[in-house]
Amino acid sequence: MSCESILSERRSELGKSSGSSFFHQLKRKGIVVALYGGIDSSVTLALCRKALGSERVLALLMPEHESDSESLQLGRRLVEQLHVNSVVEDIGGLLETAGCYRRRDDAIRMQVPEYGPGHKCKIVLSAGGTEKGFNFFHLVISSPEGTQERVRLGASPYLGIVAATNMKQRARKFFEYYYADKLNFAVAGTPNRLEYDQGFFVKNGDGAADLKPITHLYKSQVHQLAEYLKVPEEIRRRPPTTDTYSMTQTQEEFYFSLPYEQMDLCLYGLNHGLPPAEVSAGTGLTAGHVEGIYGEIESKRQATRYQHMKPLVVEGIEGPASD
Repeated sequence: MSCESILSERRSELGKSSGSSFFHQLKRKGIVVALYGGIDSSVTLALCRKALGSERVLALLMPEHESDSESLQLGRRLVEQLHVNSVVEDIGGLLETAGCYRRRDDAIRMQVPEYGPGHKCKIVLSAGGTEKGFNFFHLVISSPEGTQERVRLGASPYLGIVAATNMKQRARKFFEYYYADKLNFAVAGTPNRLEYDQGFFVKNGDGAADLKPITHLYKSQVHQLAEYLKVPEEIRRRPPTTDTYSMTQTQEEFYFSLPYEQMDLCLYGLNHGLPPAEVSAGTGLTAGHVEGIYGEIESKRQATRYQHMKPLVVEGIEGPASD
């Protein structure tokens, strides 16, 4: 699909007139987009601005104590380029009051007792997707002196760390819906197809939204569209990052076992029933490795099914459609 056809489709769905499906179905006057300085949120903002106009879009930038300063800088640059309204909400104080950092550090000390002030951390995935097919999470610790330690995480500390850091995504959504309610706007989500398919989002955090304009696009297509929309090159070149941990962490380290270009091709191959040997030619991977990635994709779909589920109810209720 060409960038022109993608853009035409998105404009058609979002619409410019008051009679469009966007305004008719959601009954909102505009869109709030959380901007993280990455390519997905940047493309989402650019699409919304192009479809609705600058006055109907609000960019929300939400740094916290451990955010990469580059995220805020790149977000501000895109806001200036697109001439959209923006608000900066520093959520560090909220997270500190809620105990986000303390709870995470307590979970880390279950496995690394010496972890304390001046230390930094991130969670990384072991070399997965190989023909052996085993995946493990490790905690990487950087001491105040700069030395690094890597330990395999047990289930309890892993869950504690993730539960605490997920508070960051939910705190951001707190402010997104505050401004959406204040302005009578809707909230846009920013996951691409790979992230959405594989459940790479926090339920009721960055997974909560009223519309998700790029979930049908593979990450590679998002990059093509970013170039077409003239998203700044610094954003397009930036490695995909969670911007969640105090150490720099890429999505590949934390969740996907391959770069997005290869993951996109494997996901496409699996979705279209292509044999691993055929996909291996385009990815540079062995057929066995592709088969391992196929299995990993299916496994993540099962493991993250909960992420996509609507609330369970005892029986169906007649009337307006539920959330």
